[in-house]
Amino acid sequence: MNKVITDGLVLMPPPFADGLDVWSSGDGTPGSDTYAQSGNGVFVPADQDFSGSLEIVKTSAVTKLRYMGQTPIEPGLYLRVTARVKCISGALPNVRIAGWAAQPDGTHLDGVVETRPETPLTAYGEVVEVSAIIGTGARMGVDMTWPTADYGHIGLDLTGPNGGIVRIDDLVIEDVSSVFLRDQMGIVDVRDYGAMGDGVTDDSAAFEAADQDSQGREVLVSEGTYYLGNNVTFNNHVRFQGTVIQPPEYRLVFQKNFDYPTYVDAFANEESAFKKAFQALLNFSDHEGLDLGGRRISLSEPVDMQEAVHNKTSFETRRVIRNGQFQPIDGPAWDDDVVVSQATYSASKSIKLTNVTNISAIAPGSRVTGNGVGREIYVTSVDVAKSEVTLNAQLYDAIGTQQFTFTRHKYLLDFSGFSKLSDMILDAVEFSCEGKCNGVLLAPNGLVFQVRDSQIKKPKAKGITSHGTGCQGLILDRNTFVSNEQAIESRNRQSIGFNVNANDPKIRNNRGVRFRHFMVLQGNGNIIANNHWFQGDNQDDGPRLAGVVLTSPNCLTTFTGNYIDNNFIEWTNEHDATPDATGYSFGGLTIVGNIFLVSEVTTAFSWIVVKPHGADHAINGLSVQGNVFRTNSATVGRVEKIDTTFANLRFDRMRNIVFQGNAFNGIAQPTRNPHIDTHQENSVDQTWTVDTEGYLPFGGWARTVDALVPVGPIRNGSNQKVWAQPYVEPVNGSNSDAFDVIWPEPVRGEIRYSARMDNPA
Repeated sequence: MNKVITDGLVLMPPPFADGLDVWSSGDGTPGSDTYAQSGNGVFVPADQDFSGSLEIVKTSAVTKLRYMGQTPIEPGLYLRVTARVKCISGALPNVRIAGWAAQPDGTHLDGVVETRPETPLTAYGEVVEVSAIIGTGARMGVDMTWPTADYGHIGLDLTGPNGGIVRIDDLVIEDVSSVFLRDQMGIVDVRDYGAMGDGVTDDSAAFEAADQDSQGREVLVSEGTYYLGNNVTFNNHVRFQGTVIQPPEYRLVFQKNFDYPTYVDAFANEESAFKKAFQALLNFSDHEGLDLGGRRISLSEPVDMQEAVHNKTSFETRRVIRNGQFQPIDGPAWDDDVVVSQATYSASKSIKLTNVTNISAIAPGSRVTGNGVGREIYVTSVDVAKSEVTLNAQLYDAIGTQQFTFTRHKYLLDFSGFSKLSDMILDAVEFSCEGKCNGVLLAPNGLVFQVRDSQIKKPKAKGITSHGTGCQGLILDRNTFVSNEQAIESRNRQSIGFNVNANDPKIRNNRGVRFRHFMVLQGNGNIIANNHWFQGDNQDDGPRLAGVVLTSPNCLTTFTGNYIDNNFIEWTNEHDATPDATGYSFGGLTIVGNIFLVSEVTTAFSWIVVKPHGADHAINGLSVQGNVFRTNSATVGRVEKIDTTFANLRFDRMRNIVFQGNAFNGIAQPTRNPHIDTHQENSVDQTWTVDTEGYLPFGGWARTVDALVPVGPIRNGSNQKVWAQPYVEPVNGSNSDAFDVIWPEPVRGEIRYSARMDNPA
């Protein structure tokens, strides 16, 4: 590119033959002395070497020659200044190209190099050519870098001894920009705008200027290390050959090529690149997502996602991180932090631990264990001044003072530093934990965090953890969770796929492999659909653990279309500081259209287990319909049971329970409610005792008979037909699972009945 041609720039100064009034003996600024006024210089029209020249007598330490015209200096413009000189008599001086750099307002541009190294004149009459290149960028081959200059007064200096007479040919200034521009039409180099690339000088302004001037061309960050001491935004495409350094509090934003690979090119470090890219994602409104470009990002420590953003503690606008993989680099940064402290728990402060010793060592997000502490209890916040810890749930049997253990697991992505985070989406991301660390820790508060089409592989202890209510409306869709404990017996496993504390999660189309528990759900409004989780092992007659743990008795939960393999659904109230029933008890659970499978277990196994942690509980609202229950080897006793470790259920208070339309394969005792069957009395009797034979759920009482129809005629002892209507007395027999049908007289015959273990009203 030649701007003399493309932009019509006038670079060449006039020849000396046109007059010496534009040639200054000073800096060339307006008002300075000219050689037309000075007796030190005269025009020589003819010389054997020069067609016309300026003859100067050197009389001062630095004798200057400057063209008083304003030679333009522009970004991307590189000028070569050439002078031919010879000494004809007197002392032999030195010569160098020199100039005076001006800012747009006409003032001097301080701090730049304005002279080239000197060249000595060593013989009389010998023509010596000196040259220098002037430009705005600190490029290889540029002698004088004037990054923010607007124009210059250009010429030469004579230095060294005085008394010499020197003749100078007409000065030549030409555009040599094409030497420096690799793509003459499509690239703007940040060095052309004054970027130094020395890792120390703040090149932020040069980066911004290059982007502003590129007008759709690509900005090139050529080789070097560039320090950015401010926020920088590129509105045009940018390409990195060099790298950048930028303090955490400042942002680097790429508007046209906003993706993780560009940040890797910029920072040359995977961790720094991801943090800077995420920082830009939450501070830039033009992009909804960060594409990781299918890259694998190796992390030496957990990524504190809030610290990476630096300037925000809450964020509630939809953002997506997609298409990449995270994995840990082995090291102590992934080790759990464990603190043992004494604390006091009271039902009056049901989600608080008070008088906590060594509280400053306890971090939010720590898992709490101790006597009477249920599963997946976490520290939501810590108040050091009050020696008080806030928990994500209540403790069922921990009233008093005891020692608790606080374990802070480490996660690849840790969002816990945000006070609130909503609408964050992880899409097609693999968390390859390798047994060294855990997957994702959510913020303590927020709505609709989503993980979809992703994999959480071999977490050390936890796949996805919520330590507060940042899981409100959580959506997990089409993900794969793979345990690191597949090779050990299920009863010895410790890892959890994920937990949810708040309401309204949607858990759909996921696959879970051999965790201790696949999910622990504390809230209500759970929709669990079309998932497959399996937790078996290779042990004959081995015990099985819960795949799903529901810790809210009034859970408002639906299980639909799931494949529940070698584990069971456990329904508890372990997150209740006062676990005895005081009002509404267990209810709101629907289990419809699922596949239940188990193999190599004892007959004591059941797929639906209710475990009350206090007295006087009952079930009001349970529907189990259209499911398939099947064993592949050993026979299972029944599909449902009550775990009476802490308490039994109240059979006299059961209501609205439906077990209907299920298929049983390898089940010793199928379950129905209502239980519809026939009873035949072969000899006359006034009272027929009808045994429901264990069909009623949970071994419940025969509390209600809502239908009773004769099958054929009912006859008395005289073999006469009896048309009278009997009545029933429920809850009879040694297990209260029988009822009596009482006739006006002794009769025999057969009836079809519908009996229930609940009150359907």
